[in-house]
Amino acid sequence: MVEFAGFIATFGLIVFIAGALVASADLPPAGRLVVAGILGLWAGLAAAGSAAGWMQITRPPVVGFFVVVPLIAAALFARGLLASLPLRLMIGLNIGRVFAVEFLLLAGQGQLSGPFPHSAAWGDIITGVVALPMLALAREPGRNAAVLHAWNLFGLADLIAAIVLGVTSADGSLLQVFPALGSMAMQRLPWSFVPTVLVPLWMMLHGAIFVQLLRAASPSSRAPG
Repeated sequence: MVEFAGFIATFGLIVFIAGALVASADLPPAGRLVVAGILGLWAGLAAAGSAAGWMQITRPPVVGFFVVVPLIAAALFARGLLASLPLRLMIGLNIGRVFAVEFLLLAGQGQLSGPFPHSAAWGDIITGVVALPMLALAREPGRNAAVLHAWNLFGLADLIAAIVLGVTSADGSLLQVFPALGSMAMQRLPWSFVPTVLVPLWMMLHGAIFVQLLRAASPSSRAPG
């Protein structure tokens, strides 16, 4: 039952986030199709890689490839696109992170162990729940920049902590500190979609939110006329 819910949650979040980003992007129709195609291709590659057992390769860590490559690509080619997205949309897309409660269920079933599931779950749940009042504050980002920055930093730190704990909990990893099972469940579908697709997407959003908050707080953005 948890696996079934995991497929619904991960697939649903990927489709919803990708659809929201494509629909809100400041692009012509052809550009939207290209972005949608790239996102779909990446999700398909992540699914195929997981089904082929690539995510279980820890030397070198193949999962790290799926995390780092989209972040580099976004920094090089999509900075303007991300910066043009509505601030409240990017904050709102973090609400879906409350689905991480399933990590606690996996831990309860003995499919995850160590600090990873608890840190990742509670960090995501807090980020997702607090995103709701942040939506109201984001109506005046210049005035509420400090609070929004604090939330944004917490959400990004949670993702970084999850990556670190995931790597140090992965069986066979050169950096393994915690014993199996650790983060082993994240190496197979549907949970492998979290580090390979969802985490990079949310990290991109946090970066774009940071840039927009800096712009909103700058004196020139508040100058009349």
